[in-house]
Amino acid sequence: MFEATLVATFPNHLLAEIAIKDLAAKHFKMASMSIIGQGYHTDEQAVGFYNMGDRMKFWGKRGAFWGGLWGLFVGGVAVTVPGVGLVMILGTLAAAVISTLEGAVVVGGVSVLAAALISIGIPKNSIVQYETSLKADSFLVTVHGSAEELTRARAVLGHSGPNCIEVHPSHGATSAAA
Repeated sequence: MFEATLVATFPNHLLAEIAIKDLAAKHFKMASMSIIGQGYHTDEQAVGFYNMGDRMKFWGKRGAFWGGLWGLFVGGVAVTVPGVGLVMILGTLAAAVISTLEGAVVVGGVSVLAAALISIGIPKNSIVQYETSLKADSFLVTVHGSAEELTRARAVLGHSGPNCIEVHPSHGATSAAA
């Protein structure tokens, strides 16, 4: 199990994509990362996605963005978050969301995304901040790992233009990184 989770908030999908690619170029494992963002804007008329084998096809303004990232990550899920809308989650956090859905876990009436974040040690007050960022069309990039790995990830992501970077210890971890 990992010691902590780093969460970086980016103001747009281009900077979030650069951040993911920068981490991959610095030999971070894709299996330790996730990206979360709105799947579409409410002003779009046609929105959709479908699975063809191990590839996902998306429509809408961000179709190329989500479709391009889908192949990099282990898996993904789309969920509706009250007050935010359709949210795409690619990577490790998608498994936590699916596990939350399959286990029918409800944590104090929060969204499935919030429940998944709580399950990996993200405090509720930070989740409110992250959901507010998603609603404002920002993107979250997460990295799970040891204190040393997250210190390195913080340095890489600091050059990618994040609004903020926070590190949260996982359940049972004794200290947070950096």
